[in-house]
Amino acid sequence: MTADPLLLTTAIEAVVRAGEIQLAHLGSDIRVDKKGTIDLVTEVDVAIERTFRDLVAGRFPDHQVLGEEMGGSAVPPKGACWVFDPIDGTTNYAHGLPIFCASLALEMDGTAELGAVYDPTRRELFTAERGGGAFLNGRPIHVSPAETLVDAMLVTGFPYDVHARVAEIVGLFGEFVGRARAVRRLGSAALDLCYVAAGRLDGFWENDLKPWDIAAGSLIVAEAGGRVTGLHGEPFTSRQGHVLATNDRIHQAMLDVIGRFRRSRSTVD
Repeated sequence: MTADPLLLTTAIEAVVRAGEIQLAHLGSDIRVDKKGTIDLVTEVDVAIERTFRDLVAGRFPDHQVLGEEMGGSAVPPKGACWVFDPIDGTTNYAHGLPIFCASLALEMDGTAELGAVYDPTRRELFTAERGGGAFLNGRPIHVSPAETLVDAMLVTGFPYDVHARVAEIVGLFGEFVGRARAVRRLGSAALDLCYVAAGRLDGFWENDLKPWDIAAGSLIVAEAGGRVTGLHGEPFTSRQGHVLATNDRIHQAMLDVIGRFRRSRSTVD
């Protein structure tokens, strides 16, 4: 666990404050811009990240920040780096759909040491410190006991270039639909991961992600007793852009489905 309690306190303060700002503007006439064809950013995203950067600069002036809206080092820097998503689920937020959160991790030399994710509409705060377990509103959480895919509820997300990759994205989605109890697509990778950690969902896979989407949630899954790797089963890093997070029991089964699907597509191609 991190030695300085101010670090976790800062993470919690930051995501809860972000949630307050999110709710204050939810449903109002906010400015929405496009970073891509379907990739949105609101003025609230930018305002929250600016507030967070000011907080870090005041408390930890030697720490770096990697944020979704104002950037930072794409390569894990040496030392402390806060990895922040001011609104994970911006498309939901812009449409008034109450499935979004703020997500924050503190990485040391590229490895997450603590994470905090706050869903303001449900007042749910997920936290974890490396080696210290995972918590929801201060109570310990654990992954589910599901042993097989047919007993599992899975979740995924679609990348912003999905229009150009429909067969690939929907094809793998269909493979899991045919094997799992249910498959969901909620629109917030950070919450997807937290729900796996809390045992509400059993497995999550997604490609084409950014560090701020998954740095905090992946640590929370691991500390809740789950398993987190890349989509090929390789060791997880927040910068690799893809993740498979499960209750551990169904991890290999999900890897097998992904592997078979990719081999079938390479044969067709």
